Amino acid sequence: MIGHRNLPALCAELASAVLRLDGTESTKNHRAIVERVPLADEAELSAGLLQLGPALSDVALGNGGFLATLAAGLIEMGADPMPVLGVLVERLAGGLEAAAQFGLFADKLGDDVPAPATADEYRALRERIVAAAPSAGLSVEEAGAITQAWFSVNDWIPALLLPLQQKRCRQALPQRDRLTVATIAMTEHADDAPWLLGLLRVLDDAPLLVAHRPSGKVFEMTMSGVGDNIQLHLLLADVLVGAGRVPGEAPDPDWVAAARDGLMVPAGGVRLQFELADADGDPIWGEGRPADIPLVEGRRVIVVNPPSHPRGSTIGRQYPLMVPELTVDRELPADEAKSWTSRLS
Repeated sequence: MIGHRNLPALCAELASAVLRLDGTESTKNHRAIVERVPLADEAELSAGLLQLGPALSDVALGNGGFLATLAAGLIEMGADPMPVLGVLVERLAGGLEAAAQFGLFADKLGDDVPAPATADEYRALRERIVAAAPSAGLSVEEAGAITQAWFSVNDWIPALLLPLQQKRCRQALPQRDRLTVATIAMTEHADDAPWLLGLLRVLDDAPLLVAHRPSGKVFEMTMSGVGDNIQLHLLLADVLVGAGRVPGEAPDPDWVAAARDGLMVPAGGVRLQFELADADGDPIWGEGRPADIPLVEGRRVIVVNPPSHPRGSTIGRQYPLMVPELTVDRELPADEAKSWTSRLS
C-alpha cells in the first residue's frame, strides 16, 4: 500500500505521475509524501528529493509550482539540496527571464489580465494569447510560455530561498550572474524576488577592516552569511563590546541571539549601539546590505562611531535559517591601527 512505502519510492512515483500529467496519482502520492516526511530522517529526505529531480527539470513551469514547494519543504526538513541545486537554478532563471518579458506582451493582451483560476478562465486567456501573439512578434508558444511564467514563477522561488541560506549552497551556486540579473528584473513584480536577490548578494568569507573610532582600535575580521546591516551591527557589538575588545555596554543576549540563530523578533526589539560609516565617512544604513559597503584595497572598511541618538529595530535578522559568521582574525598593532585611522574620513 502507498502509505507504507518510503519517501524515495513515493517521490519517484510522484515525479512519474507529474510527467505523464496524471493528476489523480499526483495528488495521491503528494498526500502520502506529506504524511511520510515527519517520519523520515535526513538520508531518506535527501533520497526522496533526489527522485524529484527529473520532474523538477521537465515539468511545465505552470504545473510545477507545487513540486517546487514540496522540494522546499524537504530541504527545510533536512534534505541535502546540492543534487537538485543546478536544476532549480536553471528553471528559476529561465522562468524569471520569461516572466520579465510579460510586461511588453501584456500591452498587447489589452486590459487587466488576472491569473486564470478555472478551466474556462484558462481557455479565455488562451484565446487572448493566440489573438495577441502575432502583433507582439511572438509565436503562440512563446507568448504562452511568457504568460505562464508571469503567473507561476513566484511559486518556484521558495525552492531556492531555503538552500541559499546554507553557505555551501551559496558557494556552489551555478549561473549566479544570470540568476541575479533575472531576479533584479522581477523584483517589483514577483513577491519573493526581493528575498531571493538579498540571498544572492550575501557575502561569504569576506574580509573586513573594522575601525572602532572611540578607542582607536582596528580589527581584521571575516564575515559570512549576514543578510543586512542591522544584523551586521548587532554582530559587531557582540564581537567588540560583548567580547571585551572595546569598552562599552555589552549588547543584550536576546539581541545577539536575534542576529544569530535565536528568536528573530525579541520582546521590545533590538537596540543599535553604534553608528556605522564607510571609509569615506558615508553612513552605512541599517536597511542596506554588507555588499553595499565599498571595498578599499580588497576589504570592506567599517568605521564604528558612538551613536548620536537612540535607534532600534523590531527584528535581528532577515533570514531565519541562515547562520552568520563574524570572526575577529586579529587586532592591528597600534602603529598599523594609527596608519589606518589617519586615512579614514
